[in-house]
Amino acid sequence: MALLTAFSYAELVTKYPRAGGSAVYAEKAFRSPLVAFLVGFCMLAAGVVSAAGLSLAFTGDYLTAFLDVPQIPAAVVFLVVVALVNAWGIKESLRANVVMTVIESAGLVLVIVLGAWVIGRGDADLGGAFTPPEGTSAGLAVLSSALVAFYSFVGFETSANLAEEIRDVSRVYPRALFAALATAGVAYMLLGFVAPAVVPPDELAESSGPLLEVVRAAGFVAPEMFAAVALVAVANGALLTMIMASRLAYGMARQRLLPSSLARVLPGRRTPGVAIAVTTVLAVVLAVTGELVDLASTVVLLLLFVFLSTNVAALVLRRDHVEHDHFRSPTAMPVLAVLTCLVLLTQQEPQHWLLAAVLLAVGVVVHLLTRWTSRAGHAAHTDEEA
Repeated sequence: MALLTAFSYAELVTKYPRAGGSAVYAEKAFRSPLVAFLVGFCMLAAGVVSAAGLSLAFTGDYLTAFLDVPQIPAAVVFLVVVALVNAWGIKESLRANVVMTVIESAGLVLVIVLGAWVIGRGDADLGGAFTPPEGTSAGLAVLSSALVAFYSFVGFETSANLAEEIRDVSRVYPRALFAALATAGVAYMLLGFVAPAVVPPDELAESSGPLLEVVRAAGFVAPEMFAAVALVAVANGALLTMIMASRLAYGMARQRLLPSSLARVLPGRRTPGVAIAVTTVLAVVLAVTGELVDLASTVVLLLLFVFLSTNVAALVLRRDHVEHDHFRSPTAMPVLAVLTCLVLLTQQEPQHWLLAAVLLAVGVVVHLLTRWTSRAGHAAHTDEEA
């Protein structure tokens, strides 16, 4: 399902390599500032909600392996540190991302190897990955799992918002996108097999650090070692998510979809300081008031709307020609992607629709106030000239 949407991003990012991502594509395709705002704000809200959820994941079982600290204050401190790294500079942030990605990937490989070790010594239940929970069918269980797993693919929009930072985007971006998706996909499928084979699914569901349970079951590596790797992985996800959210807010402010103050940059660092501060404050509020599972599911709901818009935009913008070469996906890909997004939307629960609706309502109010103040300022300037 994610691969289908990746084709649309590969086409649109290489065709319009600008910060703003899905909001830019929606504005070009649907020629409506309100639609463009709603799409962009869905992604912005998804990024902020995702960071809030990751802060709670960071301060769960992984952190308590080292420190016994209250979860909420620790989550707030974590988000502030992420904001400081984000404000430091894009080069520095991405260098930190590269280092953390290497550590994160090593941790995932470690869990797969340890799981294979347990399976090899005969202490695993190979049916664990193929047995649906009681009271549901295999098909519904797969769809429910896919809905949660979609949380892992916020990187589409993260990378799209960094398009202006890429040299030779038409050549580099598609290769990087599909290679990353294939690598992550293989790793996640292997994890999805070994984890419930080594640890009963019910125990995995109750843990805020499920992969740590696999390491403990293997008994070959100190749990603290993997907990440290997991903390790096979660921090990496939060950093990338907040980079995306702050750059998206900055891009939308430049398009006059959000208050112009969000387009201000820090002198010397040239990073969007106001956007970083505002998105961090919002993430802190959600971390203090929300639950991890609800935040993750709401991220997916918001992402599905963004992906739905992007896939439709890829079809609409086929008529728009640009001067440079770019990636072009087969027409069937965005069509199938639209269908998969609609199927996954049917799996969402009412409380997640409610949280998403509240976030969007706040965004619409901010957008309308932005347009009103912009028009008022323009009218006052015109009167002065007259």
